[in-house]
Amino acid sequence: MISENMEKALNHQISLEAYASQYYLAMASWCDREGMEGAAQFLHFQSIEEREHMMRIFHYLSEVDGFAITPSIPQPPLTFKSIQEVFELVYEHEKKVTHSINDLVGICYKENDYNTLNFLQWYVEEQREEENQARTILDKIKLIGTGDQSLYFIDKEMNKFLAAAQAADAAENDTNA
Repeated sequence: MISENMEKALNHQISLEAYASQYYLAMASWCDREGMEGAAQFLHFQSIEEREHMMRIFHYLSEVDGFAITPSIPQPPLTFKSIQEVFELVYEHEKKVTHSINDLVGICYKENDYNTLNFLQWYVEEQREEENQARTILDKIKLIGTGDQSLYFIDKEMNKFLAAAQAADAAENDTNA
């Protein structure tokens, strides 16, 4: 049985993951409109991944006799100044999610909730990877620059990030099978 406090905190995390999914989907749409197909595909993939993160918590709450709440999601922004701004916002949101996961881990220790602590270890590792990926993308964007011709090269780099993310996802699914 899960505590009310932990259930509430996990439902908050569900909201963050759901918002991230919608946020990245809005970013993908903007990138698509701007002709950045590689970035759009990458962000579509990230959106799906964030929804999967949300669903893991949904299912976990059911397993521990909790109640998962379908979150109300605010409308994310629809336009962005640049591809650099998009990934700065991705990086900031991932840091916010990491902070929330760390808060959940703290609650686990406070409440001696070792089942949830064990469950959250996957998220701790995932967030390290997500932050590193966003930071690496920003580094690439800064290295390439953001002029009109640079956007072509940034978009091509996004295809590489997408392929790496898909390969990591496939490897994880093979491990879990």
